[in-house]
Amino acid sequence: MYRIAGTIESEWIMKLLFLFVPALLSAADLSFNRDIRPIFSEQCFQCHGPDPNNRKAGLRLDNEKDAKAALKNGHISLIAGDTAKSGVFGRITHTSKTLRMPPAYAGREALPSKDIETIKLWIEQGARYEAHWAFIPPVRKPGGSIDQFVRIKLDDAGLKPSPQADKATLLRRLSFDLTGLPPTPAEIDAFEKDNSPKAYEKQADRLFASLRFAERMTWRWLEAARYSDTNGYQSDGVRDMFRWRDWVIEAFANNKPFDQFVVEQIAGDLLPKSTLEQKMATAFHRNHRTTAEGGIVPEEFRVEYVADRAETTATVFLGMTMGCARCHDHKYDPITQRDFYSMFAFFNNLPEKGLVYNWGNDEPMMKAPTREQQAKLSEFDAKLATAQRAVQKAEPRWQRDQAKWIKTQNGEWLPTEDLAYENKLAGESAQFDGQRIVEEKGSTVVYDYLTPFTFSAWVKPAEKTGAILSIAEDYADGSGHGFYLINGKLRLNVVFRWTDIGMRLESKEPVLLNQWQHLVATYDGSRYAKGVRLYIDGKSQQLNVLFDELNWPMNFKYPLKIGAGNGMNFKGSIEQVRIYKRDLSEAEVIALYDRAALSPSSRAEKLRLAFLDQTKPPEIAAERKVREERDAYLKTIPTLMVMREGPKNQAFILKRGAYDAHGDPVEPATPSALPPMPASASRDRLGLAQWLVSKDNPLLARVTVNRFWQMLFGMGIVKTVEDFGSQGEWPAHQELLDWLAVEFVDSGWNVKHILKQIVMSDTYQQSSRLTPELLTRDPENRLFARAPRYRLAPEMIRDNALAVSGLLVEKLGGPSVKPYQPAGLWQELAGGGGYPQDHGEALHRRSLYTFWKRTIAPPSMMNFDSPSREACTVRETRTNTPLQALNLMNDVTFLEAARKLAERLTREGGTTTQSRITHAYRLVLGRTPNAKELPMLEAAFNLSAKRYNASPADAIKLLDQGEATLPRKLPRSELAAWTILSSMILNLDETITRQ
Repeated sequence: MYRIAGTIESEWIMKLLFLFVPALLSAADLSFNRDIRPIFSEQCFQCHGPDPNNRKAGLRLDNEKDAKAALKNGHISLIAGDTAKSGVFGRITHTSKTLRMPPAYAGREALPSKDIETIKLWIEQGARYEAHWAFIPPVRKPGGSIDQFVRIKLDDAGLKPSPQADKATLLRRLSFDLTGLPPTPAEIDAFEKDNSPKAYEKQADRLFASLRFAERMTWRWLEAARYSDTNGYQSDGVRDMFRWRDWVIEAFANNKPFDQFVVEQIAGDLLPKSTLEQKMATAFHRNHRTTAEGGIVPEEFRVEYVADRAETTATVFLGMTMGCARCHDHKYDPITQRDFYSMFAFFNNLPEKGLVYNWGNDEPMMKAPTREQQAKLSEFDAKLATAQRAVQKAEPRWQRDQAKWIKTQNGEWLPTEDLAYENKLAGESAQFDGQRIVEEKGSTVVYDYLTPFTFSAWVKPAEKTGAILSIAEDYADGSGHGFYLINGKLRLNVVFRWTDIGMRLESKEPVLLNQWQHLVATYDGSRYAKGVRLYIDGKSQQLNVLFDELNWPMNFKYPLKIGAGNGMNFKGSIEQVRIYKRDLSEAEVIALYDRAALSPSSRAEKLRLAFLDQTKPPEIAAERKVREERDAYLKTIPTLMVMREGPKNQAFILKRGAYDAHGDPVEPATPSALPPMPASASRDRLGLAQWLVSKDNPLLARVTVNRFWQMLFGMGIVKTVEDFGSQGEWPAHQELLDWLAVEFVDSGWNVKHILKQIVMSDTYQQSSRLTPELLTRDPENRLFARAPRYRLAPEMIRDNALAVSGLLVEKLGGPSVKPYQPAGLWQELAGGGGYPQDHGEALHRRSLYTFWKRTIAPPSMMNFDSPSREACTVRETRTNTPLQALNLMNDVTFLEAARKLAERLTREGGTTTQSRITHAYRLVLGRTPNAKELPMLEAAFNLSAKRYNASPADAIKLLDQGEATLPRKLPRSELAAWTILSSMILNLDETITRQ
């Protein structure tokens, strides 16, 4: 993209061309960041930017030193003040399509005349570069305010701010923006009657104090955190992460400082003496998609999960597209592939698997009790401690009683509690010659993958390989449970599918041939190899874990076989086969091994167990009862997948992003283009989190207040809220953005404070009326000469209908619910049993709590542009489609809401048609109908009333929508007519629009 100098011919062409440029730039100093970087980034950086692997001709235009250096051929691309000798200018103005840049042979058009003139003036002014604006720490001009910054821009453009919106419109706007719900007529009346100077501020404070504010703020954070109630990918099994959602709601309700909010979600588990809630916060980075698909390469997907965390961190907290550097250096921003994998390294030590459990949460996870549940557990713990003290107090008495009791004993004792099967093979019946099998017909013993068990047998093997007992298919690599000798080692297999779903372990020490040994396997039902113990002659064995992916239900009903299984028949002797439906303790295993009759010389463990089993002291019974009650209650407490630091897992640059193509090793580090972490900072997630919220990081505060601005104005000050890099949009008001960022930090990262600063501004309170001049001069409202007008967010559209109809159930937190959705959708897209709709109050809770299945997200939400949550999303998008209108007119939720609104009108709206229509407008729109609207709606009501009076069956069919009860006394035809009118009002553009 260079040439020595333009020809005389080309110079004349350019002079003529510039005569026709419609509006030449002024001679005021140009800014590289504002004026030049966007052109270079769009047109040049792909070939002449940060990525050395894709750089052409050795020319780099993203930094001043390289751009002004001589190339290998001696040419210089940029010479300050001299366009004739600047190769860049010569190439962008060249008449040859071959030599002109951007190149025509690559399918690129020539630069627009305005861009060429901008570059020309910039070179003439010295071709001065600047560090990218977003990487420069924000500075606040003293004495500024939101309105001052906005008005300076308006004055420069020759525009004036719009007048303030009327009170009803303003309160409706403020209520939706801060709570996601509409104001009531009573709230509007109170505001309109309040003429005090702080009337509006009182309304803002009231809304900020509402728990509805916390719920409204949480919705957008769920999208940024890619929160879902399922795993994703094809099988898309369920998970339980709602306790993290509860944590977020509580954080916003308590106005947790945003820096703490960030640190706890990134690294709450690494904080000194971290609390339960701080550990729960780290579920932020366990919300990503995971897979339980058979046949995957687990490491490939584990790497995918770590990369997702790095990309999400960069998007949410830095506004950077770091994912572009996963396979190569970024083509537009100074982010190298090393930078990406250095960020990746912070998240690489989590002890997780690539193939996950598809029926609930997977490790690492924790119990996440509510405060009420914590109090209940504390009660149980206190009761248990009391019972245990009673046991300890009774110990001396038992010792005396046991000494007397043993003198009367001379028989055999073995544990019998939870004994599910016993076969006292002995003598000839215990002999197995490789052909003989003992098989129990029917479902004598059936085990799932979550069923704890103990297998026990006395064995005298003649060969190194053979099945001791099995509840499995009788061929090699078959499914089921099996207790084997394989190559001399004791083996336990629990297999759903041999290739990828199961658990297989063996003892490190071999079993001896041709002598009797007692062999035991215990499993605690946890799905993990860590829950298995193998014993030989009462001694716990060290284990080799061969496979540890037991993550699928096993409902096999194979017969129990002794001496056979998996095609491995046994040679030798097997005696006293026992199966328990729990995992026995080590003391109980020792008791099983000790077959001698009870006597004073018996093993101490066995004597104690036998004594307690046969005498059943009341203190033991009481302690066991409390413990069982506590354990049962503990099982009802939800779990939560969280972050947990495991052993260091070395990170590498992955060549072209491939999980198994290791390049150079890397250590945790922040992006090289940004200020580095302090030397004293820990190189872990906590160090990263503390760096993110430090004043040295120029991005977090900017990125966050920009999303707050988007929340209140529909578009960020930086339009590309997810990209503050070279390809992102230049801030519409950089001084305003920086003022807000510094104010946010100086306020102690106070979320409510910075939002109040915005909503209290005159800029926010303007009318949204669009004049022809504003439409022409500023169609996107980037100068903020008016308040924006845009469609409500998806969740607000549904919640608004529920609220004005009186259906909304306001209940804070808790598990997700399954309200109405079209029948058959789940079966059509995913098969299985379909969508299990809830009933009762669950149907009418806020959309925040709607069950979110990634592969089949709530269809109404998707119709109105909710992201699927398969990945982090921070930009709000809005479309207008015919399907949205059909949704509002025909969805059960909105038809039921229309019916309940109709009931409100007949109950609260007086006795005349006009008074009821007026009441409907006040409930739904916050105003009264005007002189044109009222007669039109009266006529519509009369038409519907005539129809349903003539056809009562149609009325009944219309009203048979949803599960909300119907009033007994109200005539069905009348209610149907009011339902149709209510549906019309709920479908108005104004109803679903934030004015």
